[in-house]
Amino acid sequence: MNVLIIKNIETEGPGTIEDFLREKGITYSILELYDCKAEVPDVRQYSHLVIMGGPMAVYEMEGYPFLNYEVAIIRAFMVARKPLLGICLGAQMIAHALGARVYAGRTKEIGWYTVDITDEGMKDPVFSSLSLDGSDSARVFQWHGDTFDLPREAVRLASSALYENQAFRYRDNVYALQFHIEVTPQMIREWFKDEEGFDVDEMLRQTEALYTEYHRRAFRFYEGFFS
Repeated sequence: MNVLIIKNIETEGPGTIEDFLREKGITYSILELYDCKAEVPDVRQYSHLVIMGGPMAVYEMEGYPFLNYEVAIIRAFMVARKPLLGICLGAQMIAHALGARVYAGRTKEIGWYTVDITDEGMKDPVFSSLSLDGSDSARVFQWHGDTFDLPREAVRLASSALYENQAFRYRDNVYALQFHIEVTPQMIREWFKDEEGFDVDEMLRQTEALYTEYHRRAFRFYEGFFS
């Protein structure tokens, strides 16, 4: 097993995904694709692809030309039927690569929110691991303002009160999650340090209360996805 992780910005790294891979002794590489000096590897040597988030938008590709390379890498993994996971912007990039529309949403979701897991999500052996004690809902960390239409042939796995498409699976090997299962308390603290209009102390209190369980559920998801 050899995992390729794509970063779209320095501050949005793999977090607990990297922790899991290290704990399991799984080989991985991090490609900082936003860096114009980064060398794009031969993707054929990798068994899994993980695409992280970022503040840019899919519809801003003219300003972020590296995203075009990202689409090509996504499609190469899809053609090869290799496991693929997209987080936040990564999920939107997968939707775009599958021909779905990605666009600005009505409002932003920032912080801890509840998503409802669909019947298909509860049946999914990988995604259902995010369920809280077998219920059809999950508390997740969000930071996004864009959304996407459900791609053709994709299966919706989760929705929220604000956004119908929170997660989907394409075939049996591609997972796209609008929310951030990879976050750590340190990452949340870093993301909020320059943000205005938020009670950061309260956000961190919520994180402290929820994080142990969140970490456990994230690791269950990784166990299923990387197996």
